[in-house]
Amino acid sequence: MEPQTLTDKVFYFVIAGFVAGIFVHSFLDIGGAFSGFVVLLGGILFLYHPLSISPLPPKADPSSGEKEGERKSLMVFLAAVFLFAAGLGMVRYDFAERESVTTGLEPHVNQTVTLEGIISDEPDVREGNTHLVFRTETGETTAYVLLYAPHEPTYMYGDRVRVEGKIEHPKNFVDEVSGREVDYEAYLAKDGIYYSMLRPKITLLAHNSGNPILRGLFAFKHTFIKHIGALIPEPHSALLGGLVVGAKQSLGKELLDDFRTVGVIHIVVLSGYNITIIAVFIEWLLSRLRKNLRLALAALAMILFALMVGASATVIRATVMALLALLARGTGRIYAVTRALLVAGVIMLLHNPKILVFDVSFQLSFLATLGLIYISPLVEPKVKWVTERWHIREIVVATVATQLFVLPFILYKTGIFSVVSLPVNLLILSAIPATMLSGFTTGIIALVSTTLAFPFALVAYTLLAYELGVVEWFARLPFAAISLPDFPLWLVILWYVVYAVLYFVWQRKQTTGTKKEKVLT
Repeated sequence: MEPQTLTDKVFYFVIAGFVAGIFVHSFLDIGGAFSGFVVLLGGILFLYHPLSISPLPPKADPSSGEKEGERKSLMVFLAAVFLFAAGLGMVRYDFAERESVTTGLEPHVNQTVTLEGIISDEPDVREGNTHLVFRTETGETTAYVLLYAPHEPTYMYGDRVRVEGKIEHPKNFVDEVSGREVDYEAYLAKDGIYYSMLRPKITLLAHNSGNPILRGLFAFKHTFIKHIGALIPEPHSALLGGLVVGAKQSLGKELLDDFRTVGVIHIVVLSGYNITIIAVFIEWLLSRLRKNLRLALAALAMILFALMVGASATVIRATVMALLALLARGTGRIYAVTRALLVAGVIMLLHNPKILVFDVSFQLSFLATLGLIYISPLVEPKVKWVTERWHIREIVVATVATQLFVLPFILYKTGIFSVVSLPVNLLILSAIPATMLSGFTTGIIALVSTTLAFPFALVAYTLLAYELGVVEWFARLPFAAISLPDFPLWLVILWYVVYAVLYFVWQRKQTTGTKKEKVLT
């Protein structure tokens, strides 16, 4: 690991302070006055105790004559930086709260109202209904309402509609698998959705409102999925749609429960893993080009793909994380990529600070990327016996690293320990690249001719049947999953502390080994 300069220390304390401020404010309503006080306190400490020392390495040699006063000066300076950044994080969360609660709909809660607006996101098709995000203007403010609508008639992004129904606040519910209460109200609030309507009367007023670029992207996706559905039956086509273009289609409650039981629910929706597969495939196609050019083209392909599938908040987060994982794998500069990952995370929090605590997809993407960056180098030497053909060793390393690193968090969030998660992930993820390639080819060729697309559809269907078969077989095992409903947060923190200690021990051994080699040579 590279030595830390004073600039590095300031960077990490700024990041830690900003995140800590948002984290605290996510649980405590501390108000704008206290946030401003923390900023002011950090500023006063900074001005009262200015730093007048040179950049120091993380471990100073006592023989260097470093003064105790300089150490204290450094500690006070870093504390001031931390407090100032924490206050800024609290202030950013204050602004997010202020923006989200200013709406004219609050006086009408639990009343029947009639509103006009547009469908502001693509429909999310569930087993019993379709979720529609409805945006309406109320005076000088904008409000978002989640509509629980029947499957028919169908509505699309950009449709202008009139809705009539009883407006309510979203309600939390108990997950049937884990037995835990899901804070659904906070989950929706992170996206500015504070209201819901159950089966409202919807009247279509006009088509083609909203952003024309998003409208075109969603229309292409809808056509793509329609052609896949004409060649591949359910639930295989629903799974393929989620894998390839992030389609929001229901697989059915029983099958979704099976995916959770065996620990592969992450493949149902488009994730950083899926986007990384696209980049790896592009790299393979361009393998004869220089490495820098390959990385640049692979990154460009990921960005274009994210735009094509709708560029939703989840897809953007997955794309950013996948880009950083690709950069780490391509350059081997773990230290630099870690800083880039932290900067990317802070940029996302600046845009929407509520995702830190209330967006599980952001949390999992961040942790999985850390696992790829830090745990993969530890796992790879242990699996040299696995062949490199078809990227099998790479898949094994990535799977083991991410599964190990996200396990404590998943146990805390779901309370379900999947005993079969690792073998199921290895069995399924090895087939995902071929599934995505054959499925994407099927959809593209089907736009021209379903007859020409049939052979590719047959390949995709065979792979999907294999994946669904693996999930269903392992989910039926009596020991497939263990319920841990009271997995505490302190144990999660301790678990990650142990991970950090083990990594630094490994890093020190690597550094010592390198120094010995230099001495011998």
